[in-house]
Amino acid sequence: FELRFLYRITGGNSGVQYRSKDYGDSVVGGYQADFEAGPTYSGIQYEERGRGILAQRGERVTIAADGKKTAGEPISTTEDLQKFIKSGEWNAYRVVAHGATLAHFINGQLMSQVVDEEVAKRATEGVLALQLHAGAPMKVEFKDIRMKRLKLADGRKKLVLIAGKPSHGPGDHEFRAGVKLLEKCLDADSPQIITATYENGWPADPTAFDNADAIFFYADGGGGHPVLQSNRLLQIDALAKRGIGVACLHYAVEVPKEKGGPEFLNWLGGYFEPHWSVNPHWTLQRTELASGHPITRGVKPFTTNDEWYYHMRFREPMAGVTPILKATPPDSTRQLPDGPHSNNPTVRNGKGSNEVLAWAYERPDGGRGFGCTGAHFHKNWANDDFRKLMLNSLLWTSGLDVPQDGVVSSVSPEDLAANMDKK
Repeated sequence: FELRFLYRITGGNSGVQYRSKDYGDSVVGGYQADFEAGPTYSGIQYEERGRGILAQRGERVTIAADGKKTAGEPISTTEDLQKFIKSGEWNAYRVVAHGATLAHFINGQLMSQVVDEEVAKRATEGVLALQLHAGAPMKVEFKDIRMKRLKLADGRKKLVLIAGKPSHGPGDHEFRAGVKLLEKCLDADSPQIITATYENGWPADPTAFDNADAIFFYADGGGGHPVLQSNRLLQIDALAKRGIGVACLHYAVEVPKEKGGPEFLNWLGGYFEPHWSVNPHWTLQRTELASGHPITRGVKPFTTNDEWYYHMRFREPMAGVTPILKATPPDSTRQLPDGPHSNNPTVRNGKGSNEVLAWAYERPDGGRGFGCTGAHFHKNWANDDFRKLMLNSLLWTSGLDVPQDGVVSSVSPEDLAANMDKK
């Protein structure tokens, strides 16, 4: 992240804590962007309740895994750097924390830099806190505090998972519980992906997508789809055009043809189009998995009873679209009365046809999309192969390589029962 703020201090010493731990009772420990009224400490790298001064002003320091410090090329002398600071006036402070690299700037001038490789003691997340130092009387003022998320360092990717509002009966459309379960599995086995989950349909945090590499939607679709509200369609479209991956599961693959349909073809390569696609419940059998695609690594053919939508609307031609999961629905699912979701003449005339139930899309701009029509029933997350397929897809959509045996995970009955919505 990049943190910017203005400060003015009258007497004493202060600072801003970041990636810090809240010990309670207004006590915080961790990295500190230090400043003072005096001539010595403004701009240094300090670790409150930890290793103390990590770098003096003017220093570039690398801290090795064993805690040993190595000095790099000096920035300047501490006396020359002090000249950039306006005593008793407003000063502009900037903190850039990118992976293990921490840099402090005052009034546009780099003051200190630390590369902290001491994994046992460094922090990669935590709270922000404004310090009023204990001791003699002093006054410190802050204003214009702003933060910007930066792309993750060290090859890691960020996945934002959006869980929709409560929907349907107990055990059905358990968006919150499903997203939390996927997040738990990814956090346990895939350290290269950093997850952030937002519930109830859309993040309240306006910066939630700023450093995302992929966005996953598991929510109600149709006209109530989260991306169709307000100006969100334009927002996600702009992110997709920057190469951000987009994945949608179950009802979230459905949007109206006129509003959302063109965008979903561009983001995912396909979607559920009312009066074209159908949503019957049936038992998946004799599945076909895409041979050689990273999403199917370690996945074996599986059987589940679910609301497997089929007859999706895909891009024409299907350039860049790979069917990941296919099966032949029972002919009985093609004999229902016509309706926007139940049947239509094209579906009825396709008896015996193999249908695409999950697909991957590689966009011309390099971004990735994924859609899957199952996961109506929460209990199906207990199926190891279905769960692996979904976990693999989230890594792939985020731009990461999928392990040769896929994402390894296990879930207990307690895991499945956790985070269920009250319905």
